[in-house]
Formats: sequence, structure tokens, C-alpha cells
Amino acid sequence: MEPSTPPYPERKNLKLRNSNDDDPDWASLTLGVFVCQACSLLHRSIPHISRVKSVQDTWDASEVELVAAMGNSAAKAKYEQKVPAFYYRPTHTDCKLLREQWIRAKYERNEFEFIEKQEPYSAEGFLWKRGRDNGQFLSRKFVLSEREGALKYFNKQDARDPKAVMKIETLNATFQPAKIGNPCGLQITYLKDNSTRNIFVYHSDAKEMVDWFNAIRAARFHYLQVAFPGASDEELVPKLTRNFMKEGFMEKTGPKHTEGFKKRWFTMDDRRLMYFKDPLDAYARGEVFIGSKENSYTVLSGLPPSTQGYHWNHGITIVTPDRKFLFACETEAEQRDWIAAFQRVINRPMRPQEYAVEAHFKHKP
Repeated sequence: MEPSTPPYPERKNLKLRNSNDDDPDWASLTLGVFVCQACSLLHRSIPHISRVKSVQDTWDASEVELVAAMGNSAAKAKYEQKVPAFYYRPTHTDCKLLREQWIRAKYERNEFEFIEKQEPYSAEGFLWKRGRDNGQFLSRKFVLSEREGALKYFNKQDARDPKAVMKIETLNATFQPAKIGNPCGLQITYLKDNSTRNIFVYHSDAKEMVDWFNAIRAARFHYLQVAFPGASDEELVPKLTRNFMKEGFMEKTGPKHTEGFKKRWFTMDDRRLMYFKDPLDAYARGEVFIGSKENSYTVLSGLPPSTQGYHWNHGITIVTPDRKFLFACETEAEQRDWIAAFQRVINRPMRPQEYAVEAHFKHKP
């Protein structure tokens, strides 16, 4: 992404030179900012606004002067002066859709210079939703109501009663273009009877989809402001939406450890480890709560010596106060990544509200 404190360009044979190897190799000679290579490709999608050039190319004196006069810090002060607290600021690890719409919002639509150019972040409209049973994407009406504290969708345009009501309290949204198979694919999750429910949606218009995403964040922000009146924006913003810590296939066996291992899709969502038969299933086949080391949760590399029935050779054992969970990964690299994800959660002390979640898992039928 665009660094906030770029080096000033040096004049040497009318080229921009960066003395640090980590500095960006591209600059927008119309906006006067340095950009990384990934963002330079996105800037090329708005050539009427931004014209990018390699710092290794020969520059005219006027071009050098423009970048020297502006720079990233001044550009940020200008183009990001009125970014709402809830608006998602993407990083280089986010999907192309989020990064491109952030660039367009700043430089093409000037949304953060002029409040009147910002969309009203309340949403009602139609999204393509994947059917729970048949896997087909059908147009469904969605309504996000802060007053009711819920996101609802309707199977028919004139329906009076919603098909589902998703409370803002447990709502999350994360872009999943590869999983859904659409560049604008969004995965929405919420708790239903304290179990996770997945909804997969998309819209053909990229801006519309990002507006929905930020509308959910706005609704979550206002809900949390009421729920935690003394909390600062800096404390609330990280709680608005979250990406999953890790996803991928592993094998698992049952509680007796005598059943054959079965391949399942796993999603690590904070302390909830969920497994699905298919990545696009609406409901998890099961969920595992991952507590902290202070509460006797540990993760081990490998499987108990007597374990049989696995096809993948890179085992993981999660020890909880009640039982052991056995998993197997296809590669050593996947095993390392999963263990690292589990360890991050286990090393973090549990918050008071997480003890109630743990208790629910222990009493699940």
C-alpha cells in the first residue's frame, strides 16, 4: 500500500531515486505519491486520475517538482481528511476489490474530502445469495436496519416476513473471492442458536459490494458505541469485522480416535475452530472451542503413537480440559501454519465473556 512517510525525490539525471531497498519503486506523477508495485497496477485502472511511472525511468523536471511538492503525507492529509472511523482501510494483504475501491474512493470520487460525496452507510437492495441446499445463486432482497439491530433477507421481493434475521451483535463479514468464485464475493457469518451460520453473497458492481461491507461495519460500530459507551474509536474499530485466522483442509477423526480420518474444510474464527464437509456449507459439521494455556489448552505436533486411519502424515493434537482432538495435514508447511494459528490463540488469555462461550461448548448436546 502507499507508505505514509515517503522519501523526498532526489534530482539525479532527472530520475527519482530511493536509497532504501524497501521504498516503493513507483510513483503517481499526477497525484504526487509513491506507491508499491501492487498499487501501481490499481492506479493504472484510473488513468484519468493517476498516471504512474517507475522511479527508475527518466522524469521531466516538472514531474519531479510535483512529487516533491506533494508527497504521501500531504496527500494523506488531503485525500483522507474525512474518512469515517468505521470505514475499512485495506492493507497489502487484502483482496484486490478492497484495495481498488479504496483508491477510487480517495482519488476518483473524493469521498473523504467532501462529506456530501459519501454514501449513506445504511443498506437496502438486492444481492446474489447462494442457496443453502442447491448451491445456486439467486437474487435476494437484503435490508440492514440499525434501528432493529439486524440484517434481514427476503426470499421474495414482496414478502412481508424475512427468511432470516441476523443480529448485528454477532454479525461478521469478510471478502472471500477465491472461495466463492467471484471477485466481489462476501461471506457473512452470524450466530444462530449459538452456532455459526454462513451466508455467501456477491454483487456485480464492486463499489456496491464494498458499500455493503462498510454499511455492516457502520452498523457494528454504532452498536458497539451503545454497548460500550466509554470505549474509544481505537478500541472499537478492530471489533467491527475480522478475517479468519486460517482456513484450509485437514483430516479429522472422532472422539474415540478409532474412527477413520475424514477430510474436512476447517475455519479458524478467533477461538472457534469449525469444520465443514464443503467450504461453502451453510452450517459447520462441528465446532471446537480453543481456550488459553492458563486453562489447560495446548497444541502438539504429531499424533499419539497408537493412532490409525489417517492418510496425511503431518499430525496435530489439540489438548483441551475434556478431550484430545486429532487432525492431520497434507504438508509439513500446512502443519506449521495451523500450529502457529492455534498457538497464537492459546497464548492469549481468555476474556471474561469467552468463559461463557466455553461453557456453552461444554454443554452442547
